[in-house]
Amino acid sequence: MKYIILVLFCLIASVGISQDVIEKSEKERDSLLRPKKTKPINPKDKLQNDSIVLTIEDYKIISFERDTTFLDTTLTIKKEYKYNYLREDDFELMPFGNIGQAYNELGVDFERVASYPSLGAKAKDRKYLEKEQINYYNVATPMTELFFKTTLEQGQLLDANLTFNTSRRLNFSIGYTGFRSLGKYNDTQIESGNFITTTNYLSKNGRYVLRAHIAAQNIFSEENGGLSDKEEQFESGDEDFINRPRVDVYLDDASNKILGKRYYLDHTYKLVRTQLDSTRFEKTSLSLGHIFDYETKYYQFVETVSDTLFGDAILSTIDDKAILKTFYNEVNAEFYNRTLGKLTGGVNVYNYDYYFNSRLTQADGAVIPSRLNGTEFGIVGRYEKRIGEFDFKADLKYNISGELAGNLFNASASYNINKKNKLRFSLHTSSRMPNFNYLLYQSEYLNYNWNNSEVFEKERASSLKGELLSKTWGNLMVKYSNLDNYTYFAPVSDATIEDDMENAFIKPLQESNTVSHLKVKYEKEFKVGMFALNNTVMYQNVTQDTQVLNVPQLVTRNTLYFSSDVFKKAMYLQTGITFKYFSSYNMNGYNPILGEFYVQNKEELGGYPLLDFFINARIKQTRVYLKAEHFNAAFSGYDYYAAPNYPYRDFVIRFGLVWNFFS
Repeated sequence: MKYIILVLFCLIASVGISQDVIEKSEKERDSLLRPKKTKPINPKDKLQNDSIVLTIEDYKIISFERDTTFLDTTLTIKKEYKYNYLREDDFELMPFGNIGQAYNELGVDFERVASYPSLGAKAKDRKYLEKEQINYYNVATPMTELFFKTTLEQGQLLDANLTFNTSRRLNFSIGYTGFRSLGKYNDTQIESGNFITTTNYLSKNGRYVLRAHIAAQNIFSEENGGLSDKEEQFESGDEDFINRPRVDVYLDDASNKILGKRYYLDHTYKLVRTQLDSTRFEKTSLSLGHIFDYETKYYQFVETVSDTLFGDAILSTIDDKAILKTFYNEVNAEFYNRTLGKLTGGVNVYNYDYYFNSRLTQADGAVIPSRLNGTEFGIVGRYEKRIGEFDFKADLKYNISGELAGNLFNASASYNINKKNKLRFSLHTSSRMPNFNYLLYQSEYLNYNWNNSEVFEKERASSLKGELLSKTWGNLMVKYSNLDNYTYFAPVSDATIEDDMENAFIKPLQESNTVSHLKVKYEKEFKVGMFALNNTVMYQNVTQDTQVLNVPQLVTRNTLYFSSDVFKKAMYLQTGITFKYFSSYNMNGYNPILGEFYVQNKEELGGYPLLDFFINARIKQTRVYLKAEHFNAAFSGYDYYAAPNYPYRDFVIRFGLVWNFFS
């Protein structure tokens, strides 16, 4: 009842406080680099002079790549897909039972953004925002966004973000995402917090540009090891165990945690600047830039008393902690010419320190070191050029000294056939060492100690992608990837491994043969009057000598929905049903010690439908969401696993809102 009162209060407040704005969303290059020759608009002037009107176009969101989108307060089916814990479309993901617990991958991509390894624990850090995911803002007046959604038992999800400026040239943002969900099953509580503050600045003469952010993030998860009697207590549908806290689990005293802090600065100064005639557009410019990035991050697994589920232990109390500190500096020069395009070149230095607070000598005398550290030197290059309707982009990162990084090259070309059709082709190739937890790991559990830093080779990935983006025919993407030295976790033992004991024998492995992956994805929406059918279908095929990469062959999502203005256009309503299905396959298992998925080929899972019913509405700048998730759970069979021994969630009703208001 208290949540309903909260929603009603927010709706009433949004009607009274929020300003009417023009709802529009489109992309342009970073407008901070080309300031308008107008004075900053004072909100008081707007009230006194009807000729001064603020629109959505005055509230800009700037990505890491310096692409700019306007604030979008519309209600669309894509907004429905992104209204979740991650705030992104999770079509290619399969969530665990509790929100934020872990996400198994239904689709895979091998294009890398960074040329250096990460800490690891990839099953747990999807909510950990990397620097490429941070947005910056340029707003005319202070703007606030509140995101709220209910969770599963004793918790909520709240994402609050405030953006403001002191002038048109200096903007700030402060945001915090707080989350807690107890979950339906025992010992699956999840908590996370993400604090992000940003600033961007453009000098009055347009020569100096700065953007920076500070991020402090943590993700805490209780771990129960999965269901210990799944056949009798889950798959049977026994009414005595529909109350999920009655279901037995393997662990009751284990947890893991990710915590990180990052300080990021990117600034440039234009030494030479030649304008074209008397306009604000530049003909030629030469800039010097500097990028600074310092981050500390750790992953920790804690267990009060060791469990045979993971094998023998050195000490009865488990406290494993891997720490990574990185320091990155880049100095670059950028030359821009209206005819020749934009060319950037630079040098960088990367310092890393990955360590544990112990050193292990094994029974055979082999020593597991406590740290991997060093310094890498590299060069970077970028090129961009637009000729008519043709766009070309390329970037290169090349390591000239060091053991971890390799090379990274991306190239893309796109052509606007007409206003409704666009072609785009992309090429990616990269090589680097696997993540640190594959190279070196230490644990109180004997089997979880290894040093592969001098054994493993660099992973090499290459892919070619073609896309057709059409408002008439839909969006088609075809991508073919090759992987060499593919690295993964899997159970390894000379003896037969008993059921549910795979976690006692997990090791990092590297595939010597090439793995090839084909991915075809098609999106198309059909509309008839107020009704629409939105479809997304993905096909995958893997060619491999050894079964090390497991993905479903088919994934589909289909949404039939109705949209219309109601109450004399005071509200916009959208309601419908979403169907999601993926074919059965050897779904990856989950390991709570590492916070990683591992390859298993004993059990096929999947092949079950997921049905959601939703009613969404928009009143001015407020969007309200109500969803009955997985409403077919009770009558379609209890076989809906997200990983071996880890079920997906049962039927649940959740609601929330997204509210934008302006000062």
